[in-house]
Amino acid sequence: MTKATETGLTFFALSAIYFALLTGVIPTPTKIHDEILPFLPWWGLVTFGSYALATLGWGIVTFKDKEHKYRELKVQIEEAKQFYRSKGLDLDE
Repeated sequence: MTKATETGLTFFALSAIYFALLTGVIPTPTKIHDEILPFLPWWGLVTFGSYALATLGWGIVTFKDKEHKYRELKVQIEEAKQFYRSKGLDLDE
């Protein structure tokens, strides 16, 4: 199973549980139904956004710790510059 399939299946399962709780198929106390359930999608969105930004930030902070990947990227950048110069494109440095 691919990562996209796993993610889609998880999202579908969580959505099904959420809508079952929201519509009353799965009974919940009134306080939970009225005060917590309406905010769960926003909480999930904010949590996912925070996780995504933290992962991106950590990857940027620790990029130079991965010397092999750093050197590989520098070589690829130089190859791209040479390629575009050979095509007559003036690059700003």
